[in-house]
Amino acid sequence: MDAFIHDFENSDRLRQRAHRIIPGGAHTYAKGDDQYPVLSPGFIVNGYGCHVWDVDGNAYIEYGMGNRAVGLGHAYRHVVEAVARQLEFGCNFTRPASIELECASTFLQMVPGADMVKFCKDGSDATSAAVRLARAATGRDLIARCRDHPFFSTDDWFIGTTEMNAGIPAAIRDLTLGFRYNDLDDARDLFARHPGSIAALILEASRGDDPAEGYLQDLQALCHRHGALLILDEMITGFRWSRGGAQEYYGLRPDLSCFGKALGNGFAISALAGKREFMSLGGIEQTEKPRVFLLSTTHGAETHAMAAAIATMHVYAQEPVIPHLRSQGMRLKAGIEQAVARHGLAGFVGVTGHPACLSYFTKDGSGTPSQAFRTLLLQETIRRGVLAPSLVVSYTHGNDEIDQTIEAFDGALGVYRQALDHGIENYLVGRPSEVVFRSFNTMTEPRDAAPATRAQTA
Repeated sequence: MDAFIHDFENSDRLRQRAHRIIPGGAHTYAKGDDQYPVLSPGFIVNGYGCHVWDVDGNAYIEYGMGNRAVGLGHAYRHVVEAVARQLEFGCNFTRPASIELECASTFLQMVPGADMVKFCKDGSDATSAAVRLARAATGRDLIARCRDHPFFSTDDWFIGTTEMNAGIPAAIRDLTLGFRYNDLDDARDLFARHPGSIAALILEASRGDDPAEGYLQDLQALCHRHGALLILDEMITGFRWSRGGAQEYYGLRPDLSCFGKALGNGFAISALAGKREFMSLGGIEQTEKPRVFLLSTTHGAETHAMAAAIATMHVYAQEPVIPHLRSQGMRLKAGIEQAVARHGLAGFVGVTGHPACLSYFTKDGSGTPSQAFRTLLLQETIRRGVLAPSLVVSYTHGNDEIDQTIEAFDGALGVYRQALDHGIENYLVGRPSEVVFRSFNTMTEPRDAAPATRAQTA
């Protein structure tokens, strides 16, 4: 028990300061304190491979991997060296840098279904640009997003459809519709209810399970019959399902697609790619149709981010990254599922998703999804040196790290079992975590108000 992580003094001190000067205490909602247990690292100092260290000197095997943005591993040498070399020549100029053309060419070799690509800094910029382009190409206003997929953009067209829609006019919210994944009839009904009005459907190719045979192709054909575009969000599936993304894996050529996250192994770069007939509307050579203000970002083509993307794509092209992600994810899932069975927790805890992008569910004694039990599992794995808000592996997760993680989950699941039997209030320190999309905040319990629990003294 003495080896368990329990000291978060520096994190707790910095948390108080952060919330005074940063709304939410973090710049990404998924990284906020409300997403983690009271007993958790508040701030990371450095990372290497699949390991990170917090401000209190605690070490963890990490599985969030920068919210899935780090596919190769933290401070991956080939990428870092490419960035360092490029920085010596400057990072932002008045005219385009030649590396922009190199990066675009490399990307289009990796994603052969696209004819043109334009880079920006984050996924929201790319998806919102795709929406604008689809509206311009079709002359229509309505966009339909897949309701079963959790996030597409920070911009109003998407956030207006969530519980956290304060500040977004109803007129904007009404322009975005929803449809169900893997349900072609639902999409047909949508087009029937809004004839000639829908510009595009946007969805992820998969959240883990494969789509029904032919679903994506049939959905695109349906869009085209009704004069709409199909936009594929590849922020997560890109560089995890296949080197060319889920579109390559499932044999689809979407009208537009959006990449980010693992494209730069954590460096800020994203991409809007697609067919020439649509992408060219954002150019300066076509003269037949109105110009589209597609993407224009001061920092969108920073040369060091381009260097990171090129280096990352080279690794994917030359090394077995995708098979490694799949095999390590399968090893991790199998080991945790065995631990779940040993503790009699089948149905209460489970691992779901694609092997390269796993997550887990937690349920209470009645079988209802539970944030409190999720928080408890996070708390107990953190105490055992594993930081796993998800179970996303990287190229640097080796067998030893996977086996250590399984051992940590085994111990944490033992506490989970006791909490089911004796009451979670005896094991969880402080308040449970929250879902990101909620209309109102709840009162948060300060760390020093948390009572001692069996989990602390067991």
